[in-house]
Amino acid sequence: MELSVEISKYPLADDYIPAIKDFIERLQATDGLSVVCNTMSTQVFGDYDLVMNTLNAEIKRSFEQFGKAIFVCKFIGTNLDPALKPHG
Repeated sequence: MELSVEISKYPLADDYIPAIKDFIERLQATDGLSVVCNTMSTQVFGDYDLVMNTLNAEIKRSFEQFGKAIFVCKFIGTNLDPALKPHG
């Protein structure tokens, strides 16, 4: 089963950019995931188990490393990766 997740992270710290960048870079470094970023959110696409296991580990790591944060996530049970759509 494939999964798409849209994530917005809101670190509860004055210096919030390093916490966001670290989270995104860790997602991007995960083989098998497609990660698309924009100014409002990060979208993650891939196998359900891989996406969920990765998010579980990386959200926990983010809390441990950077402290308090809010994660807002939307899930849809299909792969909506724009890179997979036919062009034309």
